[in-house]
Amino acid sequence: MRVLMLFLDGVGLGMPDPSTNPFFAARLPSLRSLLGGELPSLAKSTVSTQVASLLPLDATLGIDGLPQSGTGQTSLFTGMNAARMIGKHFGPHPYSTLRPVIQEKNIFKRLLDTGKSPSFANAFPKRFFDYMDQHRTRLSVTTLSCTISGVPLLKAKELRAGSGVSADITGAGWKELGYPDMPTIEPAKAGQRLVELTLDHDFVLFEYWKTDHAGHSQNLAEAVDALERLDGLLAGVVESMDVRSTLLFITSDHGNVEDMSVKTHTRNPVPAILYGGHHEEVADRLQSNGADLTGVTPLLMECILDKGDLFPVA
Repeated sequence: MRVLMLFLDGVGLGMPDPSTNPFFAARLPSLRSLLGGELPSLAKSTVSTQVASLLPLDATLGIDGLPQSGTGQTSLFTGMNAARMIGKHFGPHPYSTLRPVIQEKNIFKRLLDTGKSPSFANAFPKRFFDYMDQHRTRLSVTTLSCTISGVPLLKAKELRAGSGVSADITGAGWKELGYPDMPTIEPAKAGQRLVELTLDHDFVLFEYWKTDHAGHSQNLAEAVDALERLDGLLAGVVESMDVRSTLLFITSDHGNVEDMSVKTHTRNPVPAILYGGHHEEVADRLQSNGADLTGVTPLLMECILDKGDLFPVA
């Protein structure tokens, strides 16, 4: 089974209140369609339809305080409880003592070690690589995982050629990054590009940080725009993905944007949304594994490496 993972930074399950939760102020027809007309919330945290499953994942990891990206993403992409290992939540970058864990246990390395082909779909501008050369200790978990595992980070040329996706989905922001001629695309086209990448890779990750940025800004209009753009990308994925061979997995590292009444992260559970290849069986297995961030990487590895005995081909 191939896996397309949409990692949404700072998205938890909140109250179904459009004044504080942009999920209920935005137009999200694609997400609603997957979930039988529902939207993820604390009031509706578990959904199972013919095509998709939703369940809540614990992002607190048994540690007091507000979950943070460094420990949350380390837990998500290694399967290790990073917050418990260092005794606290920490972020936005991983704590120094977590770097060996990331180096050895990250999902990109583990897939490469088994002969599989992972890909990080985000394309980065030149200024990011300039920053990376000067601040290698302040990389995110995803970029650190790739650089230490030998997975190439895509550049402007890949984005221009259509083999990468912009962090803002459409590519509109690249004009302010020194690329005035960078083409823009519709969100649905970005979703189709991600699906095209799964034809050549066993695991494709796309990271969307606009949600976390909107939550910290407490700008409801910005949050609605970020979610509606994401919903357009989801439409492109659903339209073009082969559900017989591919699993779409959507999740986050901690709550934030779902409660615009506060500027900080939240302790809310985060959604896990599964669409395609044996979504019910995968959701059940994630639930039985403890339904927290640490269960994601082991489960995705299991899906990708499965030879048909766990998830028989339909």
